[in-house]
Formats: sequence, structure tokens, C-alpha cells
Amino acid sequence: MSDPLIVHSAWTREPVRELSYDSAETCERYLSEAHQLWKAGPLPKSQRIEILEKASKLISERAETLALQIALEGGKPYPDALVEAHRAAASVKSAAETLAHKAGTEIPMGLTTSTEGYRAYTRIEPIGPVVAVSAFNHPLNLIAHQVAPAVAAGCPIIVKPATATPLSCLSFVDILREAGLPEAWARPVITTNEVATKLVTDSRVAFFAFIGSAKVGWWLRSKLAPGTRCALEHGGSAPVIVAADADLEDAANRLLKGGYYHAGQVCVSSQRIFVDASIHEAFLEKFTPLVESLKVADPQLKDTEVGPLINPGEVTRVDEWVQEAIASGAKCMTGGKALSETAYQPTILDAPAPETKISKLEIFGPVTAIYPFEKIESAIATANAVEWAFQASIFTQNLKTAELATNQLNAAAVMVNEHTAFRADWMPFAGWASSGHDTGGIPYTFHSMTREKLVVTRSV
Repeated sequence: MSDPLIVHSAWTREPVRELSYDSAETCERYLSEAHQLWKAGPLPKSQRIEILEKASKLISERAETLALQIALEGGKPYPDALVEAHRAAASVKSAAETLAHKAGTEIPMGLTTSTEGYRAYTRIEPIGPVVAVSAFNHPLNLIAHQVAPAVAAGCPIIVKPATATPLSCLSFVDILREAGLPEAWARPVITTNEVATKLVTDSRVAFFAFIGSAKVGWWLRSKLAPGTRCALEHGGSAPVIVAADADLEDAANRLLKGGYYHAGQVCVSSQRIFVDASIHEAFLEKFTPLVESLKVADPQLKDTEVGPLINPGEVTRVDEWVQEAIASGAKCMTGGKALSETAYQPTILDAPAPETKISKLEIFGPVTAIYPFEKIESAIATANAVEWAFQASIFTQNLKTAELATNQLNAAAVMVNEHTAFRADWMPFAGWASSGHDTGGIPYTFHSMTREKLVVTRSV
């Protein structure tokens, strides 16, 4: 690990900063310290709340600087990066509020003669040391979602950011320390996959949080020590149903955001859009010009709408998937080519064949696929015919149609008249089947990082 990690601009690929790798010995020391901290007991609740509230305020005050950093290393357009920075501030504040309002419960006693004279209640305790591995696409807010609940719960945490976007993580942890969190309670690590695997699978780790590849996440889960809890957040291939009675202008504008936000590099990006055949042409007439008008440019510019993919290899892969679909009969309505080594033209594919990758897998790029359907039941069946089950949506003005879709779509969340990438940070956020395990969202992650202890008292 003598060579440093070089962080690049996602847009220009120019070097931005060099970071040293943390050794196995350093990671072992961090975990040992975390375990000892947990055994000694958490910081007082009032101190944790104060730290989180101050950190939230600092993030808000520095939102513009943090947004530019997100745009630089991760390629998210500045307007969206600024939203992410403010969301991170809100996420940290939500963690403080969760701590303030979560408590144990009283268990009814005296319901039988044998329990008369007893009192029983539960209290919440931190589960233990947490190790988190994060992804590149929301480099600040994903870190906030993993680290802030741990701080609130009283769990020491070691967090490994994506190697492409570590700077936002380092900034976040620095802000926590500035807000008063002692250094050993939140440690960022830059290390190899081999060292990270050893860290994650150590028996002292009580909770493992992972955001990223399903292949890696499920493999790591299989290696966890007995008793280690985990949360896995993987990908999807989000389906959208556009019914015959949908407001086409509203649907087209919302799906523009849902399909091309952060160049489609979102696990719940609106990728597969099933449109009633009676409005298929009308939908394309509205949607195609909107996609054609998207400005692809330097993500640090304030009017950029679509930025780069995270690395040149992803541009090559996305183009291969697009060309496969076209060769198999899909009509390319717009796009279909790389604009540079880092950027891909926003693309619409009409009626790709069911066996193509775009129809089965998560493309994680600025591409949507349109599928005309005759009956909504067949569209739902096709939407469900993949291994992924994360978020889905239905556009309709008919309550019965909405109810049908929400009941039958295989998804952990179904949006009605909204794109699939909609999220509020306090909502439950979870993938089913191959898409994930456990539930994210600030209050839900806090719950996963705590355990309830039952106390029973007999009156003397």
C-alpha cells in the first residue's frame, strides 16, 4: 500500500488529491479502540444531540463548498449536489431528533396472578461497533445516513467511503469532530478491499452497513461473524407504469428527473418505462424533446443538468448495452453515443427486446427504455420479471388503477404520480430480494444500530 490513492475529477479525470492508504494495523487499532469505547459506554445523550445539531448547522453553512466538492469528485451536477448537501444537514438533524424521541417501552404486567407485583420495561442500548462501506453516487448524504445514526445510537463507527469519492466522507467526519465528537467515535478509513474484508468480518463488529454492488454485499454478508447484524443496499431496475389516463406532460417531466438525475447513477433510477399503447407515441413526442434538451456539461457549472459517469469504463459499458439493444431491434429515439471519455449522451430506447441487458439489469447510466403495453396486467408481470425489487411507480388519475399497481408491483415502495427516485431521508428505504436487506432511512438505521434490553423488577 505504498502507492497513494489518487482522487480524480469525474469530469476531466485530472488528479485532485492524493490520500494515503490505511494499513491493516491501523484498521485493527481503530476497531480495538471502537470496541473498548463501546464497552465503556456511550457518550451522554445530551452530548450526542448537541454534537449532531451543531454538525447539521455547520453542513448547512458550508453547503456550497460541499456541493462543489461533490460535483468535482463524484460528477453530480452542482444544483443536485447542493440539494444533497442540504439533505445531509437534514439527515444529521433527523438523527438528533430520533435520539431525542426514541425510548424503550413499558411491558404490561399483572395480567396473570403470577406477574402481580412485577414491573417490566425495555431500554435502548447501542448495539456495538459499526463498520460501514459506502458508495460513490451520493458521497455526502450516504455517509450521513450511515454515520449520523451511529453517533446518535452511541455506536463507534469505522466508515470506508468509495475510493472514487472519499473527500466528502473526510469532510463529513471533520465536521463531526469540529462539532465536538471525540476522534475515536467516527473513523474514516481508506484501505484495500482485502483489509476492508478483514475489518468487516471481525467478530467485534456488531453491525455492518453496506451500500454498493449486490455481488459484493451478499458475499460479505455470507462472511460475517455470528451475531453481526447487517444492512445491505444494492441496485434495482426500477419500473414505471404510465396508464392511458396519465397526465402525460406531468409524467414526462417527472420521469426526466427520475431517469436522468445524476446521469442515471441512482439505485432507484426510472429505467424501464411501460407506456399504454394508446398513448405510446404521444408520450414519446413529449418525452424525447425534454431528454434532447438536457445540458451535459461540467458538473461544477450551475446550469448543468447531466454530468459524467463515475469513470471512463462506465461510459464504455453503457454504450455496449445501448448498442446491444439497438442491434436487437430497439429504436434509439435520441442519444446513443458517448460525448467524451467521461460523458454519455442522454438516451431513449424504444421497445428493447426482453433478452437485452437494458431490459433485465440495472444500467446505471443516462438511459431509459420505453415499452408499449396493451394490458396493464401484462406490463406489471413484465416489470416484476427481474430479480430486483426496490422502488416502482405508476402514473394514473384512476384510483382503481393505482391500487392495482401498488398491490401487484414487486417493489418495497410504489410511488403514485411520481418518479421512482423520489426519497425523503426519514422514510423507510429498502430493497427486497437481490436489491437489499434490512431497512434504511435515518430512524430505521438508528433502530438497527440499537438493541432493547428488558428489565423486570419484583416489588419487595
